[in-house]
Amino acid sequence: MGLLTFGLNVTLDGCCDHREGIADDELHDYFTQLMDAAGAMLWGRVTYELMESAWPAVARDENAPRAMREWARKLEAKPKYVVSASRRDFPWNNTFRVEGDLREAVTQLKEKTPQGVLVGSPTLSAALERLGLIDEYRLVVHPVFAGHGPTLFQGLEPSRRLELVSTNRLKSGQVAMHYRRKEG
Repeated sequence: MGLLTFGLNVTLDGCCDHREGIADDELHDYFTQLMDAAGAMLWGRVTYELMESAWPAVARDENAPRAMREWARKLEAKPKYVVSASRRDFPWNNTFRVEGDLREAVTQLKEKTPQGVLVGSPTLSAALERLGLIDEYRLVVHPVFAGHGPTLFQGLEPSRRLELVSTNRLKSGQVAMHYRRKEG
């Protein structure tokens, strides 16, 4: 069974608004490598629509920066699964709707994806964490105070203990952290 890995950018004050991070080539390369290691992507509808509105055009743009275009082209090819109660049509290449009970559907997705699944939606990830389905966490902390939300895992109870696997300092001051769910 593949692991479910939560990967996202966050500011020092916990904001996970994608507009607040430092989106340079090194960051795009980091997330491209993370995506390459996974067998599929998993998003909620809002994140899917955000990604769908931007990345297909970047994949086709010959003038896009190298790291952004590489991410976009690989994302085009990657299987993408979307959890949505309100949308059924997902025309972006290689996109599938997750149906049925969330716990059962995501467990089946993990079982059929031995390389693992990378989830990057804050709201969906909070629901998956409440169900105990997230195995690993890959957070990139940006040296920014956003002063607003949304924030990660708001209202999560009880608290969770994680085990640090590794850290990596990026040139722009971000710190990529890899955590695993701590047993017990």
